[in-house]
This record gives sequence, C-alpha cells and structure tokens, in this order.
Amino acid sequence: MAARGHVQDPNDRRLRPIYDYLDNGNNKMAIQQADKLLKKHKDLHCAKVLKAIGLQRTGKQDEAFTLAQEVATLEPTDDNSLQALTILYREMHRPELVTKLYEAAVKKVPLSEEYHSHLFMAYARVGEYKKMQQAGMALYKIVPKNPYYFWSVMSLVMQAISAQDEKLAQTMFLPLAERMVEKMVKEEKIEAEAEVQLYFMILERLGKCVEALEVIRGPLGEKLTSELQSRENKCMMLYKRLQRWPECNALAHKLLLKNPDDWQFYPAYFDSLFHLVDQSWSPPEEGEHCSEGSVHHTVVEVVRFVEERIKGEDSKESRSLRGPYLARLELMHRLRERGCPEESMLGEPLELMVQFFNKFGDKPCCITDLKIYLHLLSPEQHVQFINHLSEAVPLGNQEEEGFAFPEDTKALQRHLCVCQLSRALGLHHSLDVDGKLHLITELKAHYHHGLKFGKNALKTELQFSDMYCLMAAHVYIDLWTETGDEDMMWQCLGLLQEGLSHSPSNAQFKLLLLLLYCRLGAFEPVVDLYSSLDAKHVQHDTIGFLLTRYAESLGQFAAASQSCNFSLRFFHSNQKDTSEYIIQAYKYGAFEKIPEFIALRNRLNQSLHFAQVRTERMLLDLFLEADIVLSLEESVKAMSLSAEEDDIPWDSMRDNRDLTVFTCWDPKDRYNEHRRQSLEEESMWLRIRSLTLRLLASLAALAHMPSQQNSEISNENGVGDKTSILSSLLSQLNQALQTAAQMAEKHIQYPFLGPPSTRLVLALSSGSCQCQAAALQLSVHLHELETAGLDGSSELQTQICNGFKSIVVQLQEILNKCKGDLLEMKEGKLKTQPSLLENLVFFVETVCIVLWMASYCAKILRPLKTSLQKKKKKKKDANTALPVVMCGFQELTGNLQDLLTQAMEHIKGQETAMTSLKLSTLTLEGYTQVSEEVSFTKAATDKVQCSYLRSLQEVGDLLKKRTETIKNLKI
Repeated sequence: MAARGHVQDPNDRRLRPIYDYLDNGNNKMAIQQADKLLKKHKDLHCAKVLKAIGLQRTGKQDEAFTLAQEVATLEPTDDNSLQALTILYREMHRPELVTKLYEAAVKKVPLSEEYHSHLFMAYARVGEYKKMQQAGMALYKIVPKNPYYFWSVMSLVMQAISAQDEKLAQTMFLPLAERMVEKMVKEEKIEAEAEVQLYFMILERLGKCVEALEVIRGPLGEKLTSELQSRENKCMMLYKRLQRWPECNALAHKLLLKNPDDWQFYPAYFDSLFHLVDQSWSPPEEGEHCSEGSVHHTVVEVVRFVEERIKGEDSKESRSLRGPYLARLELMHRLRERGCPEESMLGEPLELMVQFFNKFGDKPCCITDLKIYLHLLSPEQHVQFINHLSEAVPLGNQEEEGFAFPEDTKALQRHLCVCQLSRALGLHHSLDVDGKLHLITELKAHYHHGLKFGKNALKTELQFSDMYCLMAAHVYIDLWTETGDEDMMWQCLGLLQEGLSHSPSNAQFKLLLLLLYCRLGAFEPVVDLYSSLDAKHVQHDTIGFLLTRYAESLGQFAAASQSCNFSLRFFHSNQKDTSEYIIQAYKYGAFEKIPEFIALRNRLNQSLHFAQVRTERMLLDLFLEADIVLSLEESVKAMSLSAEEDDIPWDSMRDNRDLTVFTCWDPKDRYNEHRRQSLEEESMWLRIRSLTLRLLASLAALAHMPSQQNSEISNENGVGDKTSILSSLLSQLNQALQTAAQMAEKHIQYPFLGPPSTRLVLALSSGSCQCQAAALQLSVHLHELETAGLDGSSELQTQICNGFKSIVVQLQEILNKCKGDLLEMKEGKLKTQPSLLENLVFFVETVCIVLWMASYCAKILRPLKTSLQKKKKKKKDANTALPVVMCGFQELTGNLQDLLTQAMEHIKGQETAMTSLKLSTLTLEGYTQVSEEVSFTKAATDKVQCSYLRSLQEVGDLLKKRTETIKNLKI
C-alpha cells in the first residue's frame, strides 16, 4: 500500500488499521473502518480513497470511481492521498487519471522534486513521450541532476522511435537529442555508463557509425564496464555496418587469441575473411594492416590460425575447449558452400567429427554440436560414421536381454549421443517394422538399465537415461503414423507415463504426452500436464497454443474457458507490466532496454495467439450463455463487442508460436514451408471466426431495434446502417470461406511434431461454416420481411421457407458426420475416432447460431401474427390460412427439436457403449513390456475414456439447454 514510514502525517496512526485490512484482503472491514473514521474526520481525503479501494476490490467499481473523483477534484497534495489514488487508478486500469492528479499537485507545489518525478513516471505509464521530455527538463531545472536531464533526452529518443514519420525522427527528434548530449560532453558532465550508452544509441539510430566508433574507442568508451567485452562487441557491430572488414577481421582475431572458446567472434572472423577474399583485399606494404592490428586475408591464414588453436588444445593437460574444434567444422561448412578447394586442408569431415566425439562425446551438448554439421557427410558415410562412433563407446558384457550396457554415466552419455546421431541421420526411419520394434526393445532396455544411475536423484532432477525413453516414444510414433496401428500409440503413452513417474520434472515427456492426448481427442489429462509445466511469462504466448487449440474443439467447455482466461490474463497484464519495466529502466538508467520493452509489448499485442484466444473466448461465452437473441444482445453489450470495428491487427500480426519446443531428431527440410502454410491456415480460420463473431454482434444490434414496418422510419433509426453492416460482413465471410476451401483442397499434411493442424479443414468438411453463413444470411431476408410486411411478400416468404428447409438438411448432414463410435474395442484392440467429437462440437456451435436466427425470426413474426389476428377479427374470417413463412417457421422449430433429440440419443448411446467397454480385456500384440509397464498403458487408456465421457457430458448438457430454448420459440 501507500508508503507510510517516511511521511510524518498526524493522521497516519488513524489510517494504519485501514491499510492493514486492505493489505490482508479484508476489504469489507477496511470500508467499515474508513466509514467510522470519516464520521469523525469528514475532510480526511485519504480515508475516502482507501474506502474507494475497498469498494473497487469488492466489485463496486462505480461507487469507487465516484468517491475517488470527489477527492481528485479537490486536487490533494498530501502524499497519502496521492499514492492511494495512484494505486486505485492502476487497479481500475485508468493510468491516464494519475497524470491529471500529479499535474495538479505540481502546480500547487512547483518545487517538489518528488511530485515532479511522480508526474514523469505517470506520463511514462501512458507513453506520453513529449510530456515526459518537458517534465524531465522541468525536474532538471529544479534539481540539476544528470539522471533527470537524460530522462528528457531518452524521451526524445522515444518520440523518434514511436514517430509515424521516419523523416521527422531523423531530422528533428534524434538531432535534438544528439545536441543535448553533446552539450553535456563539452561541459564534461557525463558521469555514468548509462549516459554513454544513450549517446551511442542516438548516434547509431542516426546512422552516424563513424562518430559512434570514435565515442566507443575514446575516453567515454572507458565507462562501458558493466558488460564483459561491451566495447569490443560494439566496435565489431560498427565495423560490420561500415563494412570495414580488415578492422573486423583483426579485432575478431585479437579477441580469439585471448579466448579461443568465445564462439561469438568466430562467425565475424569467417564473415570478414570471405568479404576480404571477394574484394581481393591486400595489406599495405609498410606499417600496420589496420588500426586493430594484423589481418588474416587469405583462407590459408585462417585455416592455419584455427589449426593452431586446436594444437594448443591438444597439447593441454586440462579439459579441451570445444570452440576451436567447432570452428574447424564451421569453416569447412562455409568453404564447401563457396566451393573452395582449401576445404581439403582441414581434413575429412568424418574423421574430424569422430575426433570431436572422442573428446566431447560424454557431454550432453555433443549431439547439438554435431547435428548441425551432419550434412558434411555423404549418405554412403552415415553407417560408417555411426560404426566408428560405436567403437569409441565403452560398453560392458552382454546381459540376459542380449544387449551390452554402459557401466557409468559418461559411457551412457556417449552411447546416447550415438543413438541420437543415428536418428538424426535417418537410420531409424529407414528400418522396417520389425527393425523398429527391435530398436524400441533395445532403447527401453537401455532406459531401464540407466535408471540405476539416478536412484538417489531429486524429483526435480532428470534421469540420465531419459533420452532413451523419449527416442523409443518417437519410434512408436513413427510406427503409428506409418502403419496406422493404434497399439503403437497406446504403448507410447504407457512408456511416457512410466518415464514421467521416474522423472516428474521432464518437460519433454509432458509436452509429448500433451500432444498425444490432444491428437486422441482426450483433453482432460492435458490440463494437469500443462499446469505442471509451470509455463512462465512469454511462454503463455509461445506454447499456450498447445492448450487453447484443442480445449473447446474437444468439447471441454469449462476447461476451454479456464485456458482462455489464463492466457488472456497474461496478455492483459502485459500492458501494465511493461509500463512498470519502462519506469524501472528510467530509474536505473537502463535506457537501451526501454525500446526492447516497447518491442516486447508490441510483439505480444500483435500476437496471433492473443487474437485467437480473445476471439474464441468471446464465441465460447456466447455459445454457453446466450440462449435467445435477447440474451445474445446482453452478452454482446457486456463484452463491448462492436460489429463495425475489427480490432485484430491483420497487417502486423505476428506468429510467436514456438514450434521447436519438442526435442526432435527428424530432418527439418520443410520446416519453414510448414510454418508458413500453418500461419496461412490459422490466419484464415481466425478471420472466419472473427467475422462470425462480428456477424453475431450485428444480429444482436438488429434484434435490438424496435419493430419497424416503414423503411424510412427504419433508416432514421439506423436500421439501414445495421443491415448494410450485416450484408457487408456476410460478403466478407463468404469470400473467406471460398479462399479457405481452396486452402483445404491442398490437403496439407504436417509432421507429427510440426505445427498442429487447424480446425479449418474439419470445419469445412463438416459443413458447419457453410450452415452458419446460411443462417446468418437468412437474418437479412427476415429483416427485409419485417420492413415489407406480410402483404405482397409471398416470393420473399417462399425464399425464407426454402432457407429454413436447407438449414435443416445441412444440420442433419453435420449430425450424420458425428455418428460412429468415438471409442470402440475390436478383437481386444482399442480404436478411436476423435474427429467425431470435433464434428459434434461444430454441430452444437451451428445449432446455437441457427437458434439465434430462429429467435430473431420469432421476434419479427410475433407482432406480424398479432396484427394478422386483429385483421381476422375485423373481417370475422376464421378460416384464413397462415402465411407461408409462419408455417415454415413452425416446421423449422419442429425439425430442430427432432434434430436435437437425435443428437441427445446419439450422445447417450455413446456414453452407454463407452461405459460398458471392458478396458481390462485390452490386449496389446507384440507387447514387449513387463506387467508394470502394462499398468501405465492401461492407466492411459482409462484417462482417454474418462476424458471422452466428460466431453460427451458437457456437449450433452449444452444441447439440453438449447432444447429448452426451442420450446420458447413459439409465435
């Protein structure tokens, strides 16, 4: 709460109990205590604000705001009131009100350093960079301290970064910032490293690389001490930008002599070499090669330099460094790319990689080091290479299983590295089914043997042999995808569950289990698995899609709602958190971090995942909560959803998904292509869902309008605008569906560990998107009927009735695609059809949209029927037939009732069949597992069964609610 110790306020003692209640979360008592205090001291502003905080936290936002504004209009200047109001406005997500608060305080107390600095930080929270610049200078004039001056300079830089016009940034903001810093340089007032960093940042953004280089190499550069090799790194970057390749080469050479294991300088060393070769550069006959020293401008010199570093490592008695050995392989890779004959000077890649393995094979990093250079081997050398490596792995005598096992963890690590390299070279993939089953047996034997090395490991530590288990799981997945035999997948689940029991913190086991359960359509076990991953901060964006992609589509609506809320909480807090990071960066002079924080905020705001979760959450809420069109209208209003506004940044949207989160040894030859195709599909699906959501908002707005028979009156009331918006959105949706259909025709198959398949293809094949669009199109015709009235609209009525019939036919087709056994046992083998569950969810969503349309229809037809009955009474004609549209509507509601009854019976049938399944009779052919492993597999099948039952129950409950809705659609 507000700082209480340093302000000697006579009222501090009276306020302390309220602070304590608020700090302990006892908001009701805080309100009571504040009321008591206000009875005695009516003018105690802080007590009012603290009461407002209590009201805000108990959900009485309007009362809290009114009370806060009462105090704010008095323009308080006491520290307690100001800080309490700041806390309240922050909780209300109204940081702009804090600026007004401190603007008033500064006017009343113009010489207060504290209030001026609070005002600056308030502007920083809302990104008012121009006002920040002015506030910084005002602060510097009152208290001439360097940090305040440079706050103002940095605010100028931020104006340049955020300027829409790049020309304005380059000609006004940045030159002004440069002049301000130069003034301090001339007056020799530069004190801190942060000030030099800021000067460098300004020069760099202005493209003044020569001047920036002079600053770094001059006396000011000596202040850059906080980061190791900060000056050298900046010089290297500037040399590259200036294309001063001799200096770049000489500096990299010099730094590698000091530390031959510093990998960041090897790429610069090699890049500069090839630029010098391309330019046919030669050193001057006399004197230094360049300002940084001697230059290696020929391939021969660089090869010699790398070989000398390796000889130095070979002659050492202590442990060798990896850098020089990797540098040799990197140089060979680059020489081969350029077709240079000097490649042969380095030796044979196979021998070099075997040598690397001999030295570093017992390190876990050996596999990742060598994996990127495997392309240097010819396909004929693959088996020979693995044989050479196997000879260097010390294994004990053969045991009962027929396999020889490592006798210590170093030997185990070497053997594990060989196995992983075999898989990376495709040797596992090329085996036949029997070969793969034998390989699985071997990998599992090594896994179980290796567990003895981690008997005393903590729960948070991984087992030494975990990678064997993971590789065996990958081979099972290979067999499942190749043969379609689901036994492989069940055994894979069992193996991973067993692995997780020995290594509860293994994230790779959890991720793969999570993916397998999702592919099987079982979402229930996924929630706990994802929760146990304990994803932190930005990971909610990068791996959150693994959770949110499947939750709703598999019928787990409660879990879907929870998952979306979880993700949205992170994205919404990002705005507030980033402002706090920026403020801290100003306070501690970490100016170079401020643009990074802004970039992070933008990256998250423009995230594809954020847009998806936001859209899906709103649609889910509507499907679950809104039964008729009037409650749809209420829900749309509560969400502040507008049909006119599209708040998704389509042009700047970013795909932040981490598709490399799974450990994978498969070839990634089409990774970029798959990522691009997946992004196209995800964006198209998001567009369809976003348009559907906006169409529902438009339908709700149309239903909100009073019944109109006169088109002129309608247009005066804005109904004409509403229908034109609806028609425009429908046109966009139909266009999107056409493009989506063309995408679906490509039948793109992603690898198992590649991007997850979107819902797009299944949605189109089920017919749900087309049916939803048809239902929404009908709402336009219904509005036309409302405007025209029943007389003289027979053609329109017939068109509407045909639309009703078409929708019923389409819904029946969607329902037919849901029929079949979700989980069945044939000859002791389990078979799953998760697509049936996804189709069932599409059916439910479509039913909801059709019912909203029907509800809108009922709203239109009721007054028309009433006026018709009045006419009948006047004419005393009881035999007048009902208009076609009313008969059609009655037929529609009857058919919808039948469809929902069918769907409910199907779900009950599935539940009964699934409950009666005797999973204990499950047989797994060719099972190589012992009874303990079988029990893990049986546990996995139980989880899938329970999840299916849960999904069916939630879908069934929602359909029951909609059955009640139909009963209320009478006209």
